[in-house]
Amino acid sequence: MSSNARYQVRISRDGQLHLDNEPHFTPAGVDPSQVLVQVLHIEAAGSGLPVFVQVLDERSNSLFDMQVMPDGTTQPAGAQLAAVQPLVNERKGTLLDRIATAQAAGRAHNFDSAIAAADDILQQLTAEHGDTATGTLEAAQFRADLAYLSGEYAFATTLWTWLALAWLDRVGPGKRRTQVAAQNAAQAWMQLPRHEAGPMVSDLVNMLLEVAAPERTATMRNQIAERLSQINN
Repeated sequence: MSSNARYQVRISRDGQLHLDNEPHFTPAGVDPSQVLVQVLHIEAAGSGLPVFVQVLDERSNSLFDMQVMPDGTTQPAGAQLAAVQPLVNERKGTLLDRIATAQAAGRAHNFDSAIAAADDILQQLTAEHGDTATGTLEAAQFRADLAYLSGEYAFATTLWTWLALAWLDRVGPGKRRTQVAAQNAAQAWMQLPRHEAGPMVSDLVNMLLEVAAPERTATMRNQIAERLSQINN
């Protein structure tokens, strides 16, 4: 999946979270730093690599670097460990608790439990905020990661393809989220058996052409074309 990345984060004085200048949904009563760790944990878990982030917290006028590890823990990227605390959710039964539980099940390869929990969370967010709200799309990304990790490559391809187009509509073609979703869709497709790969390739290639200028996805499309030639021969 996507590789380790570096993000710029701003938490405004009124508690609004912005990741690379893109606003992120924060549930009522939840500290934005908790949301930040949960969002970046999903990416770190999917890639198996830490995600690096520089945080400007305007509430305390603090600036610090940290990294979110694949197991969901945080580590300082510099010497300012105290500035990262606290990042633990004390409230029980919240949406973030449920997400954390689902992530723990996924890390333990208990995919049946993780997928059931992720589907329930995704259904709730869709009902409450719509299917293209930022929080809903973030939950869908987690569900797509679970599909990939559990070997549901067809579903992962379909979901990441939809996510790429959804992020395209929400944040635009040049944003990292759009590009990561497109890349993940292509990678999931590459894992499909031959009889499943052929029927899905048209939607995948059309998405790749739409989310960026054609030259930006040329390498992925060439890899897809090469595999198709092997399938057809």
